[in-house]
Amino acid sequence: MRLPQALLLGLWPWGPEPTPSTPSALNFTLRHIHGHKGRQVVFKDILERHRFSIAQQIPQYETSFTLTPVRTKTYKPRSQDEFFQAREANMRRHRKKLRGELVEDEEVLVAWDEWDVPGPNTGDRDTLKVLAKMTWNAYIPPDDGQWYDLGEDWGTNFPFGWEPDADGFRGHVFVASDNSTVVVSIKGTSAGAFGGGGPTVIKDKLNDNLLFSCCCARVGPTWSTVCGCYHGGYKCDNDCVQQALVDDSLFYPVGTNLYNNITYLYPDANIWVTGHSLGGSLSGLLGVTFGAPVVTFEAPGDRMASRRLHLPKPPEVQHVTHVFHTADPIPMGTCTGVLSSCAIAGFAMESRCHVGKKRVYDTVTKYGWSQDVRTHRIGVIIDRLLAEDWEPGKPVPDETTDGSECDDQECYNWQYGQFGNTTGV
Repeated sequence: MRLPQALLLGLWPWGPEPTPSTPSALNFTLRHIHGHKGRQVVFKDILERHRFSIAQQIPQYETSFTLTPVRTKTYKPRSQDEFFQAREANMRRHRKKLRGELVEDEEVLVAWDEWDVPGPNTGDRDTLKVLAKMTWNAYIPPDDGQWYDLGEDWGTNFPFGWEPDADGFRGHVFVASDNSTVVVSIKGTSAGAFGGGGPTVIKDKLNDNLLFSCCCARVGPTWSTVCGCYHGGYKCDNDCVQQALVDDSLFYPVGTNLYNNITYLYPDANIWVTGHSLGGSLSGLLGVTFGAPVVTFEAPGDRMASRRLHLPKPPEVQHVTHVFHTADPIPMGTCTGVLSSCAIAGFAMESRCHVGKKRVYDTVTKYGWSQDVRTHRIGVIIDRLLAEDWEPGKPVPDETTDGSECDDQECYNWQYGQFGNTTGV
């Protein structure tokens, strides 16, 4: 069992600080598929015969990967109960401030422990490509030609998110051969969402528009908002928006439940989370909540959602890395306006600031790509950007972070306050 560094030094204060060992290569295998029904998380075990069937029928489809991790510093809340109590307290204090009431209750502080754990090497192109492939897997439904027959009992008890009107939260669980590390991949917005439907497009659209729009997906006068918080002009009831975000139909509470289920299955494992698009942003929120190392691909800005959810802030969030390119308007926060391709598809993707750090491929400057929502596909990352080094001697772009100026630009024309009594969807 791994212990936080501060606790180790407290138990043995006169001894030398332990030198972390260099992590060895890890061999990962697809072990489970996860989905949910309401708050209940369900899994489907992937057995050796299933993996053999895949290898026979679709040789190019991979269910096993090898990664070499690096030492990663992360901060985890000492108590999950304390974390969520602090979140609830922050929400109450915020509501009182919006109503002009005196805030007398003290802020609930969270104790954070610094951990040194094996994490993904985001400066290594092969590592990013493996994680991107793991996220791509989560899009493939069991009846797809690229999959295999899971058996007659598939889906008879619980929906796994592939049905047209089902919840879209789903993904895959890859486990190292020694059970030391688990990678959870989370599906993003259905590929068909931007033109042509998609298996989980209904729930994807609801969650995207609540999490990443300035105010309930109010883009123009002809739009039907996804919550009743808009109050004319550019006025938005802040309390209402935040209440809509904590609704149980959203992915965040289901994601926390998924993480807790994984820790129950693998109590001694180091857990990583990865995802594409919506799945990437939700991965980032879980990284803030649990201190898990996270790598996302083409994720919309998640900092606004983190604030609206009132997630307590760890001392640092450098264990969360976002990978995207400048021709994709969704992570860039430029897929806005009534004539944008996002709006035409019914999405309001207006957030642009990311939690943690970024590795951004400037494909507009280097390759002359035009911004196009069709470049949002995970295949663009895998087949075009991670197929070769970004520059000679530089496998991937340098790390950067979003500063306070990004927050100033995000939804700058909106006025947030207490404009009505609407408190939910």
